[in-house]
Amino acid sequence: MQGSERVVLVTGGARRLGAAIVRHLHARGLSVVLHYRASADDARALAAELEAARPRSAVLAQADMLAPDTPRHLVDCALKRFGRLDMLVNNASSFYETPLDAATAAQWDDLIGTNLRAPFFLSQCAAPHLAARQGAIVNIVDIYAGRPLKDYPIYSIAKAGLAMLTQSLARELAPAVRVNGVAPGAILWPEAGGGEAERARVLAQIPLHRTGSPEDIARTVAFLLLDAPYVTGQVVAVDGGRSTVL
Repeated sequence: MQGSERVVLVTGGARRLGAAIVRHLHARGLSVVLHYRASADDARALAAELEAARPRSAVLAQADMLAPDTPRHLVDCALKRFGRLDMLVNNASSFYETPLDAATAAQWDDLIGTNLRAPFFLSQCAAPHLAARQGAIVNIVDIYAGRPLKDYPIYSIAKAGLAMLTQSLARELAPAVRVNGVAPGAILWPEAGGGEAERARVLAQIPLHRTGSPEDIARTVAFLLLDAPYVTGQVVAVDGGRSTVL
């Protein structure tokens, strides 16, 4: 690897939005540490695709984001393979219903852990290496960080915390590291739940009257990481205007 090639760590990078972010950043010339938890086949296939396009530009890192040693493990994967870490995308997330009358402590620990605790401690662990490179962090938040989603109170709380974490870290890590967030709207439908009627209802709420694409998120992440040197502490909604009518 040439010394000028920058390295990004993307959590939850094997599928869906994460995979789109990984592909786009790799196409922009970054080397990638591709984290996954259970999607081993998808992760290996994506890494092979990236390696075929540019050899020695991707490495896999398997880990459970709830494990206490995961932040150090992921940062060490970057340093061992590439000798540096320039950027971090906190994308890994759990998402499921937790109605108030049925929510459990285990669900709280999982949703707060993956959506808030893990980004905090991974950012903490990565910060010295990012600072050495005048690097950047992008957190994948959610439009429901500002307006709670019915029957998803714990998830909404976690994402609201992640939005505040974005602003807090922007102050804590300045001026060496910029920290921003992206809040997706209706980009990919959830893999479970929500029928045609629910999808039609959501679409009717969106001023642009359509869903976005994973590439919309990936381009915004790339902009904040690579093309916005005077932007920090911001959470950009990529939602077709839906957050204006929630």
